[in-house]
Amino acid sequence: HNKNLSISFILSWKDFLFTQIYLQTRKILICLFYFCSAILLLVIKMKKVIMSCILFLLVILSFSVLHKKYDNASFHIESYKSSVDKDMDGIDDQTDFLEGVKRYIKTKPKYKSKYYETGYSTDIYGVCTDVVIEGFLSAGYDIMNLMYEDIKENRELYGIEKIDKNIDFRRVRNLSVYLQRKSISLTNDLRDVESFQGGDIVVFKNHIGVVSDKRNSRKIPYLIHHNSPYQIQYEEDVLEHYEILGHYRIS
Repeated sequence: HNKNLSISFILSWKDFLFTQIYLQTRKILICLFYFCSAILLLVIKMKKVIMSCILFLLVILSFSVLHKKYDNASFHIESYKSSVDKDMDGIDDQTDFLEGVKRYIKTKPKYKSKYYETGYSTDIYGVCTDVVIEGFLSAGYDIMNLMYEDIKENRELYGIEKIDKNIDFRRVRNLSVYLQRKSISLTNDLRDVESFQGGDIVVFKNHIGVVSDKRNSRKIPYLIHHNSPYQIQYEEDVLEHYEILGHYRIS
């Protein structure tokens, strides 16, 4: 009888031991499964993050390559220099005009159409014509009074019924007429890349801008302009996306 009890006890102990080993092994395997699953998911997620980072870097790299800025010297294009120095500051008009435009866009003007009693913009706001106007002022040309005098004498050419000295010179259509009359008219064909020089003025439908001295990889100049409240850059590779109606040089 005692022998049977001993055998029964041994069997029960073995069953208990095996059961515990089974349960603990099962727990370990389950934990290992969840751990491996977590690692796998983490690897997949990290892989996606890494792939996203690589893709982002490739996009940035391609953008920087596609929008790299070149100068005239990069293509052996001779830069135009005007023989006129209106304000006699030792800087030719073409260079003076462009430098004034560059200084203006560095102030990051906010796009807003306003009327100024002084004529010229006196605050942080401006429109596309103000980019050109700042170039004229920098080169020594009081464009407001110059256009006012020309409009008075040739009102029929401008199609203006009531002259307003403070605003007429800041309208694209009026600037276009003035440039046709008082500036050097050049080709509108962008295939003639050398004819487009930094400081030239280009007129579009209801818009106007200045040719930059920077070019893209196809030798097309960048455009310096201001046409939207949401514009981030004022010097953009967009010149060939506009229909050029007029191309002028001030002197």
